[in-house]
Amino acid sequence: MSDGLRPAAFLDRDGTVIEDRAYLGDPDGVRLVPGAPEAVARLTAAGYRVVVVTNQSGVARGLFDEAAVDAVNRRVAELLAASSPAAVIDGFYVCPHLGGCSCRKPLPGLFVRAARERQLDLGRSLAIGDSPRDVEAARAAGCPRTIQVGDRISLLEAVQRLLSAP
Repeated sequence: MSDGLRPAAFLDRDGTVIEDRAYLGDPDGVRLVPGAPEAVARLTAAGYRVVVVTNQSGVARGLFDEAAVDAVNRRVAELLAASSPAAVIDGFYVCPHLGGCSCRKPLPGLFVRAARERQLDLGRSLAIGDSPRDVEAARAAGCPRTIQVGDRISLLEAVQRLLSAP
């Protein structure tokens, strides 16, 4: 790490860190997925900066504004920290668009911006999401280790697999 860059763990928000509640604009609706605090704490302990990258087209659709997205993100961070002080999110990166931008996953814009702003090494980073577009965006950004969560694999299991892989 002589270059000063740190690896990151890029996590999708809805369906990965929190339950997917379709266009969530109310912080009272935030529910962590089982194992999320422990998963984030393990990533932090392993030396990763934990960064949430999330498409939030509800803003472009007029369902809520960016302040509502920020409130939901703050609530996610609060719930994680309340469950485990080591479960720290280093940053949230949001695409509020429907398309026509470079930041909407599966494009890699959010990853690249986070790497530039937070001095992250994409080549040593990993990514976890609940859809193929999450994995595609991470790979396009240069993250070599990715995994998709869902019915067969939880966030905590995904973290365990990625941290134990060579």
